[in-house]
Amino acid sequence: MNDQHPALLPLHRRPRELFRLLAILLLIAAVISVSMDPAAWGNLPEMLLNFIITFAYTAGLWLVNGYAVEWLNSRADWTRQPARRFLFTLVASLVASLVVILLVNGTFHVLYLHQPVQRIFAARMWPQYAFPLIITGVVSLFLHSRSFLQHWREAAIRAERVEKENAVARLDSLRRQVDPHFLFNSLNALTSLVEEDPSRAVRFIRQLSQVYRYVLDSQEQEVVSVAEEMRFVESYLFLQRTRLGEGLSVELKLPPAAALETLLVPPLAVQLLLENALKHNATSQRDPLRITVELDAAARRLTVRNTLRYRRVPEGESTGLGLQNLQARYAFLTSELVVVIKTETEFLVTLPLLELE
Repeated sequence: MNDQHPALLPLHRRPRELFRLLAILLLIAAVISVSMDPAAWGNLPEMLLNFIITFAYTAGLWLVNGYAVEWLNSRADWTRQPARRFLFTLVASLVASLVVILLVNGTFHVLYLHQPVQRIFAARMWPQYAFPLIITGVVSLFLHSRSFLQHWREAAIRAERVEKENAVARLDSLRRQVDPHFLFNSLNALTSLVEEDPSRAVRFIRQLSQVYRYVLDSQEQEVVSVAEEMRFVESYLFLQRTRLGEGLSVELKLPPAAALETLLVPPLAVQLLLENALKHNATSQRDPLRITVELDAAARRLTVRNTLRYRRVPEGESTGLGLQNLQARYAFLTSELVVVIKTETEFLVTLPLLELE
C-alpha cells in the first residue's frame, strides 16, 4: 500500500520514507519549540533541551498513533464498522499517547533532574501533560482521518472496478444471447419444420419468442428466481433439441417447483453453461452430447455437467470470456465462488445460489 505508515514499510523502501518522516518531525519539533518559548533562543542549552523534549514528544506520539492505525486497520474496517472503529481509535490513541507522555516525562525528571519516579504521577504534574495531549489530538486526528479517507478511496475504487466488470459482463452476456449463430441455426430449423411439421413449427416459434422475451426482460435484473431461469432453460433446450434431435441428451434433476422460487441466480447463467457445452463439444445421433443439470436445494448449489467431446470452434464464434464474466458477476453478488472442474471425461461447473430474504 503506497500510503502505509513509514515505520511499517518494507525494508527496501524504508530509508527514503524514514528520512522524509524524520525531516517532518524535526520541523514540527522546531516550530513547537520556538512557539512555546521564544526567549530560549538566547540560551543555547535551554533551547537544545526544549527541542529534544519536544522532539521526543512529537516522534513518540506520531509513531505510536501510526502503529495504532495499522493495528486497527487489521481488526476493524472504517467502511464496515465505523462506530466500532471510532471507539477503538479513541481508546488506543489515548492509552498509547499517555504511555509516551509518561515515559518522556519520567525520563526527563529521573535522568536529567534526578527526581524520584513517583514525582511524574503526582497530582501537580498532570496539568503539564495537557499540552502533549493537545499534540496527541492533532497528530491522531491527522493520522486517523488520513486512514479513513484512504480506506474510503480504496472502497470506492473497488466498487467502481466491480461495477465496471459487471457492466462488461452484461454487455458480453447480451452480445452472446442475441448471437447471430444461434438465431441463424434456429431459423434454419424453423424453415425445415414449416415444410415438414407445421404444428411443431408453431410451437418452435412460441418457444423462440419466449427465449428472446426473457433475454430482453432480464437485462436490467441482477438476479432472478431459479424457477424463472429454468422455465427459460426449458424453452432454450426445446429449440436445441429440435435442431439437434437425438444428438443432444439433457437430464434435469430439480427439486419441487416451490423450492425454486426462493433461490436466486444471475439471469442467463444456466443458459451460458448450456451454450458453452453445445458450442465446444461435438454432437451426433450415435454418440449424443450428454448434459446434466442438477440442483441441490439444501446446499444451495446448481451444477451443470457435460461429457467432453471437443470440436474445433470457428474463429470469432467464441471469445473465451463467458465463464470469466459469469465469475465477475458472482463476485459482485456474493463471496461464494463459481467452481469449475475439468476431468478427462467431463466438464463441470457449480453455481452458488442466493437465497430470497
